[in-house]
Amino acid sequence: MKLIILIPAHNEAKSIGLLVSRLVELHYECMVVDDGSIDGTGLIAAQAGAVVLSTGKKSGKGAALRLGFAQIIKSDDTAVLLMDGDGQHAPEDVQSFISAYEATGADIINGNRLNHPQGMPWLRLMTNKFMSWLISTICRQRIEDTQCGFRLIAVKVLRTITLTCNDFEIETEILLKSAKKGFRFASCDIQTIYRDEVSKIRPFKDTLRFIRYLIKELTRPA
Repeated sequence: MKLIILIPAHNEAKSIGLLVSRLVELHYECMVVDDGSIDGTGLIAAQAGAVVLSTGKKSGKGAALRLGFAQIIKSDDTAVLLMDGDGQHAPEDVQSFISAYEATGADIINGNRLNHPQGMPWLRLMTNKFMSWLISTICRQRIEDTQCGFRLIAVKVLRTITLTCNDFEIETEILLKSAKKGFRFASCDIQTIYRDEVSKIRPFKDTLRFIRYLIKELTRPA
């Protein structure tokens, strides 16, 4: 398996250098998509050893991921591992995804924080459990933690589905469209790391956007 790690990042100067440096030390190839940062995120990531792309202006997590995917599907990589740039994902957990991918043959390996949710706010935990149940029901496959941004995807999946979402709902879009195409999912446990970072998710606005997307997807003609 030829793996590339893809990290969308907006104003992550405090954490991106350490994250990329650690991944490079572990001999992983990294691509960072700088989503309109004004704090030098892209330069720091490049200095740490990542290939850096830029959206030019803040466009949203989904737009940043789609820019990275567009490059990756033209490469000879066989899998891409998505990580957040804020330090919530541990580089040491990358091997768990590789092992799960090789052991299960699944097309998407989702990180699962819910078996060890220490530090996760109670409301977020309950929301994640409900959303995971709902999306698992729609996909007709058990997905332990559908809202986790730490996820391995076979590149053949990205060559098969068409993604359009520009924000956080892209993580659900990937699952729904992959399930429709018959791709298989598995999960692996990961660490839950919470420091003093402020979540970029806007609970009310992003929940409404997610609901609108879900309704649109469910009512779309087969």
